[in-house]
Amino acid sequence: MGIELAPLRIGMVGPLPPPSGGMANQTLQLIGLLEAEGHQVEVIQINAPYRPAWAEKLKGVRALFRLLPYMAQLWRSAGRVDVFHVMANSGWSWHLFAAPAIWIGRLRGCPVVVNYRGGEADQFMQKAQAWVRPSMRAASVMIVPSGFLEHVFGSYGVATTIVPNIINLSRFKQGATSGGPSPLRILVARNLEPIYDNATALRAFALVLARHPHARLVVAGSGPLRGELEGLAAALGIATAVTFTGRVENAAMGELYRNADIMLNPSVVDNTPNSVLEALASGVAVVSTDVGGVPYLVEDGKTALLVPARAPEAMATAVLRLADSPALMAQLQHNGLAYVQRFAWPEVRPRLLAVYRAVISNRSATMVPAP
Repeated sequence: MGIELAPLRIGMVGPLPPPSGGMANQTLQLIGLLEAEGHQVEVIQINAPYRPAWAEKLKGVRALFRLLPYMAQLWRSAGRVDVFHVMANSGWSWHLFAAPAIWIGRLRGCPVVVNYRGGEADQFMQKAQAWVRPSMRAASVMIVPSGFLEHVFGSYGVATTIVPNIINLSRFKQGATSGGPSPLRILVARNLEPIYDNATALRAFALVLARHPHARLVVAGSGPLRGELEGLAAALGIATAVTFTGRVENAAMGELYRNADIMLNPSVVDNTPNSVLEALASGVAVVSTDVGGVPYLVEDGKTALLVPARAPEAMATAVLRLADSPALMAQLQHNGLAYVQRFAWPEVRPRLLAVYRAVISNRSATMVPAP
C-alpha cells in the first residue's frame, strides 16, 4: 500500500475566462482538478478586472493598474504556498506576468514551475532570448505540453519537461449518429484572430458547399475579425449556411462538438490546440493545418488529416475526402478516441505532481542550465 502524500499549497498564476482561450480554460480546469484532490490552490489572476473599473479606459498607463496589484499579490502568496505554477506565453505576457512571478518566487524562496505554452516560442526566443533566458534560468523547472516546444527550447539550450495538456473526457463525448445520410456539419472552434486564419476555413467551406449544398458551418469564437469574416462569408455567397456563434463558454463547447462531423483547425501558428484534442475526444474527425506543434500532436492519415496553412483548396479537398469515405472518417474517429485518452487527468496527474514535489524537495534546483 502506497504512502499518502500530504496536500500541497499551490499558487496558480495565469489567466481565467473570460475570454475562453486555451490557456485560460486550462488554468481554470487545472484549479478545479487540484482542488478536487484536496490541494489548496491560491489563484493569482493575470487578467483580473481593472480596479477601479475606469482605469481600463486609460490606454498607455492602464497596465500599471493591473500590474502593481498583481505583483503585490505575488509577493504575499509566495510566502504562503509551496510552489508557484506559472502559465506562461510569448511576448509582453512573458515580460509583464511570467518574469515577475519567477523573480518574486526566487526572492522569497518559493519554487517556480513555468508552464510555457503557445506556438510562437521560436520567434519569441529569436528576438528576445537575451532578456528571457535569465528568467528561465531562475525558474525551478520549465514544463511544456508538447514535443514541439521541447524541441524549440532545446535548440536554444533550454531544458524542459513534457507535461501534456489536460482534457476532461467527462465533458466531451461522442454524439449520436443517424442511420442514414445527413447534411455535412462542420465546426471551427478558434477565436476570430489573425493567427487562426478563419478566412481560410470560410473559403474552404465555400468549395465544399458547391459539392454538398446542404452542408453547414459553425464558427464558434469571438474576436476582432468577426465583422470582416461575416463580410467575407457574404461575399462568398455562403452566409446563409454559416453560423457565427460569438463567444462560447467552455462548458458549452461539448454540445457543439457533438453536433459536428468534422472540425477545421485553420491556424497559421499553433502549439497543442485544445480544440483539436476536444474534437478527438468527441469523436469528431479533424482537418488541421500542419503548422507548429500540430504534427507532433496528431498523425496525418491516422488521427487527423493535415494540410498546408493558407490553402483553402487543400482543406476543402480533405473535407470532401472524408465526406466521400465514411470508412476513413470512422477510422479517424476511432483512432482519435483511443489516442486522446493519454491527455486525461489520471494520465497527466502523476507527471505534474512529480514535478511539483521534485522542486519543493529541492528548492535550489533548476533544470535550465546557465550558458
